[in-house]
Amino acid sequence: MSGSPARTSRKATPPDAGRDGLPLPAEGIRPGTRFVTSFFDDNGLVQVDRVIDRFGMSKSQLAETIGLRPETLQRVSRAVAARTQSRVTEMLEIVARIAAWAGSERQAMAWYRAEPLPAFGGRTAESLVKEGRAGAVRDYLDHIALGGFA
Repeated sequence: MSGSPARTSRKATPPDAGRDGLPLPAEGIRPGTRFVTSFFDDNGLVQVDRVIDRFGMSKSQLAETIGLRPETLQRVSRAVAARTQSRVTEMLEIVARIAAWAGSERQAMAWYRAEPLPAFGGRTAESLVKEGRAGAVRDYLDHIALGGFA
């Protein structure tokens, strides 16, 4: 026997894995992608029921949150429509970006719905997404994440 210490048996973590052992996002994929895609089905559509279950909302509340009429999410054909899918995905992307800062997904949703953003005249992320300005909110959050001023 040589003088080297005995190795302990443990599962090897791939070099491209994060602390949780899951693969890190590929270059160009934004943080929170895993969170957002957890709501998708095999066809790449957001499953509204997964969203309402995760955030403890009704379909009417979710529709209001993304700026659609309450009855929109009651019909499958409307729930899978491009506009609906886009709005839900935008909301999820924004919530995913701030979940770590907010402390939890539900707190991130509360921030999304209620926190006034100084850079947008005190408007909330929710109100900006409703009028089609989700890209501006994402850019703002990226700016803050990189150390920029609000």
